[in-house]
Amino acid sequence: MTEKEKMQSGMLYLPDGDEIMDEQLKCLDRLYDFNQTRPTELGKREAMLKEMFAEIGENCYIEPPLRSNWGGKHTHFGKNVYANFNLTLVDDTHIYVGDYTMLGPNVVLATAGHPVLPELREKAYQFNMPVHIGRNCWLGAGVIVLPGVTIGDNTVIGAGSVVTKDIPSNVVAVGNPCRVLREIGEHDREYYFKDKKIDYGNIK
Repeated sequence: MTEKEKMQSGMLYLPDGDEIMDEQLKCLDRLYDFNQTRPTELGKREAMLKEMFAEIGENCYIEPPLRSNWGGKHTHFGKNVYANFNLTLVDDTHIYVGDYTMLGPNVVLATAGHPVLPELREKAYQFNMPVHIGRNCWLGAGVIVLPGVTIGDNTVIGAGSVVTKDIPSNVVAVGNPCRVLREIGEHDREYYFKDKKIDYGNIK
């Protein structure tokens, strides 16, 4: 098995071979071009993302600058995904983000890790585990999601959280390490922020 094949398998591998580096540099050149686009060049950005990403649905918006190990090559976005400034995709293997999910500024979705054993790290060994973010999630500013984590549908991850383990659907979770705070429920149908009530007469 080649190092490139190991890259997607969860096995330990060395990421600096010519086969990997040549392809990765091409992706990073394209990412550089994306980050140089002007705010008015929305059509150009959309076309570039469709070329750069493994999959990207309709009406997705990523605010540059975007940081990505592979320029989105192993990243799969559904439709209507929004990502604010400085999204970092450590996409050495696959990242999946469901429809209608929102990613706040400075969110990190990381698939790559390194062994704890010093002798292996000294040799630059790496492993990659996929990340799955569900449908209609909201990850607040500065959230970090670590390799192998799955976050369920409709879940809110509070700003600054470090998600080290799977989080179920339909909950609010916060902290470092991130833990479930509560389920999403009737309170959330009445209030959108602290004591601010939802005015359903103004909801389209």
